[in-house]
Amino acid sequence: MLRNLLCALAVMAGASTACAAADAPLPVVGELDLNRYAGTWHEIARYPNYFERMCVRDVTANYTANADGTIRVVNACRKDDGTMTQVDGVARMVAPPAKLQVRFAPDWLAWLPLVWANYWVIDLADDYSYAVVGEPGREYLWILARGPQMSDGVYARILAKLPALGFDPAKLLRNP
Repeated sequence: MLRNLLCALAVMAGASTACAAADAPLPVVGELDLNRYAGTWHEIARYPNYFERMCVRDVTANYTANADGTIRVVNACRKDDGTMTQVDGVARMVAPPAKLQVRFAPDWLAWLPLVWANYWVIDLADDYSYAVVGEPGREYLWILARGPQMSDGVYARILAKLPALGFDPAKLLRNP
């Protein structure tokens, strides 16, 4: 409802392109090799969200392939008091090539659809040095890299692609 109101205001202001992109189906990358995707990713930037509210820096996600085709997910970050916190989860491929779902709820709740969140890879470097992850509602967005820093040029190129995908780069919170 709020997005529709904002889009109506944007149309009146002559900025309908962003709303059209936000309403369009979210495209994903053409191919995702889970073995190459596995490993440690550093969060370069994200849309602010409730579940990372305590994370102030050193945000990482570590993915490990499981024998059953799922992926073990360990997200960690440093809190304001300097301590590290982590949460363990699991991801599964739901629609190749790059549509995954992730859950951090206990295994016994895995049958509930609402514990699974969309995790779609929408941009990926050919060498898997960075990835951009979002979801169809455009409420969540992450820019990830294999190292804790990303060049300003690569970051700027990623930001330039986001409006066409329906994401607002101004909402990103960049990690220090």
